[in-house]
Amino acid sequence: MFETLSDRLNQVFSSLRGRGRLSPADIDATCREIRIALLEADVALPVVREFMANVRERANGAEVSEALNPAQQIIKIVNEELVAILGGEARRLRFAKVPPTVIMLAGLQGSGKTTLAAKLAVWLKSQHNTPLLVAADLQRPNAVEQLQVLGERAGVPVFAPFPGSGIGDPIQAANLGISEAEHKLYNVVIIDTAGRLGIDEEMMRQAADIRDAVDPDEILFVVDAMIGQDAVQTAQAFLDGVGYDGVVLTKLDGDARGGAALSIAQLTGKPVMFASTGEKLEDFDVFHPDRMASRILDLGDVLTLIEQAERTFDQEQAATMAGKLASGEGFTLEDFVEQLAMVRKLGPIGNLLGMLPGAAQNREALSQIDDKDLDRAAAIINSMTVEERRTPKIINGSRRARIARGSGVTVGEVNQLIVRFLESQKMMRQMMGSMPGMPGMRRSAKSKGKAKKKGKGGGRPAGAGRGTPQPQTAKQALEQLAGLSGDAAANGAAAGGRGALSGGALGAGANRNASPTALPGLSSLPGLGGGKGSVLPGQPGGIGAQPSKLPAAFRGRPAKKDR
Repeated sequence: MFETLSDRLNQVFSSLRGRGRLSPADIDATCREIRIALLEADVALPVVREFMANVRERANGAEVSEALNPAQQIIKIVNEELVAILGGEARRLRFAKVPPTVIMLAGLQGSGKTTLAAKLAVWLKSQHNTPLLVAADLQRPNAVEQLQVLGERAGVPVFAPFPGSGIGDPIQAANLGISEAEHKLYNVVIIDTAGRLGIDEEMMRQAADIRDAVDPDEILFVVDAMIGQDAVQTAQAFLDGVGYDGVVLTKLDGDARGGAALSIAQLTGKPVMFASTGEKLEDFDVFHPDRMASRILDLGDVLTLIEQAERTFDQEQAATMAGKLASGEGFTLEDFVEQLAMVRKLGPIGNLLGMLPGAAQNREALSQIDDKDLDRAAAIINSMTVEERRTPKIINGSRRARIARGSGVTVGEVNQLIVRFLESQKMMRQMMGSMPGMPGMRRSAKSKGKAKKKGKGGGRPAGAGRGTPQPQTAKQALEQLAGLSGDAAANGAAAGGRGALSGGALGAGANRNASPTALPGLSSLPGLGGGKGSVLPGQPGGIGAQPSKLPAAFRGRPAKKDR
């Protein structure tokens, strides 16, 4: 939704990079471009005026003039002001001291209230609550049936005392729903009310009557983020007629300009509490203003990615996988299939990579990534015997032809997958061996001790070039590993699970300009390529794939003729 705004702001900031000092004319030109970008994104004019006044005041102060990197300071100011207009900080639900907590949903027709009621119930259920859905939308045909179907999918009970479609009293339905929750000990009640127009006085009065009858702990106004400036006017009409405590934005995955999300909190004074980002019931989470601002400025949303991984990955399974990755040889194609399944649970690969810093610079490449290629890779591996999965080196030409026939792909695609997998094993051994305290380091020390016993002196350590080697500190090793991550991805470095997601491109010091395909465990999976391109099974050569070269310290002992 914010792609256009993000691209415009990145163009503005890229023109500032490399300048040691910003003149008042440079600041004025930058503010003018930011203002145009916000207006083109359909942000409300009063919000743009206040935003630009704050940015201009801070940019002309000592905060920028005395900074070592004025361009980065400008980006910091814009980021902080974006967070401010988005609400400042995440607002959590208020729960009643005595259950049940009553949450009432209100909004326009077609804004997605019924679906959002089920999404909210799923989210509350994941927070160890026991929600009850109450069907109080008795105006729209089949609204009750839709809520019952969604409740069944979500595994949440639905209380529907009336058939709907114009039959029944919504106020009585809401009261009966609360009594049902008290009787059966549900601690949260979600009341789905009928959609209405801001100019429809009768329907607005009905919403106010339901509010007065049930005295909800939270009233959430559901607004479609794709309707632009009208969303702000509708939100204000509901605030005056019914009142609410927070806003829920739906359809944030759409391709509209997204000005409503940047305007509604500032103009109404009510925080955006939740955001719906897809059609699945799980595509729903708390709205974090700081993370949304980071996405808009192409700084990534790594925290959300890590939280998704923590919810999806099993801790014990991730620890076992990390141990196998550290051993190099212990990571087999069977483990790779498990890793693919874990990654698929996180959602579309393009969305995951889009959360990384610098994703906007590779948006065209990300749009060409097809999740079906992961299924194709899994089909190739599942067509192998158990012995072949555990020992890929035994797969000869006839075996590869049989695997290709069984998985419905070409022999070339099978070859690509196996070659990249073997390369990834080798790469992981080299990376682990270069890090102090890692299992590979321990093996290297043992092998060096054996060499000394043979009377060959100390010699050069394995993997070093000519010259006197210097001891490598932990900091130097981590810096080398960070520089190697992009090249490792190009060679299909296998990393996965929670452990992989917490390091590399996901670390606290992640480079904002890093390629999104450098994510360990995602684009670095065998058969998925990485680096500047994305080499996927079934796409020989990948998307702009480039051969990579390892740093000298990782190339191993040179041949005699090269010494």
